Amino acid sequence: MGKIVAVTGNEACAQALKQINPDVCAAYPITPATDLMQRFSSFVNDGKVDTELVLVESEHSAMSACIGAAAAGGRVATATSSQGLALMWEMLYIAAGTRLPIIMPLVNRALSAPLNIHGDHSDGMGARDTGWIQIYSENAQEAYDNLIQSFRIAEHLDIRLPAMVCMDGFIVSHSIERVEYIDDADVKKFVGKFVSVNPLLDLDKPKSYGPLILTDLYHEYKRAQHEVMTKVPKVALEVAAEFEKMTGRKYGLF
Repeated sequence: MGKIVAVTGNEACAQALKQINPDVCAAYPITPATDLMQRFSSFVNDGKVDTELVLVESEHSAMSACIGAAAAGGRVATATSSQGLALMWEMLYIAAGTRLPIIMPLVNRALSAPLNIHGDHSDGMGARDTGWIQIYSENAQEAYDNLIQSFRIAEHLDIRLPAMVCMDGFIVSHSIERVEYIDDADVKKFVGKFVSVNPLLDLDKPKSYGPLILTDLYHEYKRAQHEVMTKVPKVALEVAAEFEKMTGRKYGLF
């Protein structure tokens, strides 16, 4: 039986991450996403999760750490907003191009200048073509539900792409709403055990990531990446149907 609570979107997402218990989270604070990872860090501090929390000096480093952890074979997550996402830009393409299913709540905020810390989709829309899946949430319940579903979608063996779970800064991230949490055991069962594909630290099967690919083959990689992205809607609907059976809450593409 789920638990009904009054929480913000950030609190709901922190709870979802707690229930999923990723192997690694790397993050750097930025408004309005700061509260999300701050709350999750309290779960780490209190021993409620086994997650290795990596506190870095910038968002670029946060995504770099996520890429390294995911390539090594871990289930990985982070969170950011606005200028933080912009600072990650270089690494967003690398995460997608190397097919690493990193999950990132993106608390949408306007890009400067002028400085504006409130909700705006310019950050997410700017990252539209980086190769990341994007799932937008209208309220705290959707943010919680979408974050749980995003792990299943991104980690699907036919997909293996990173995903942003977006919600409006302050309007959703900081507004208190009614949210129904799913039981921890049900979340763990739904998300399942992480299946690592081509882990970098598998010493019995050595491999490398990020080789030099020149013009003759580069387009084949990008074509394959595009074709995988076209499979996302079908997988998302399959995951949503299973989620509806568990919760009674129905999700679609729009």
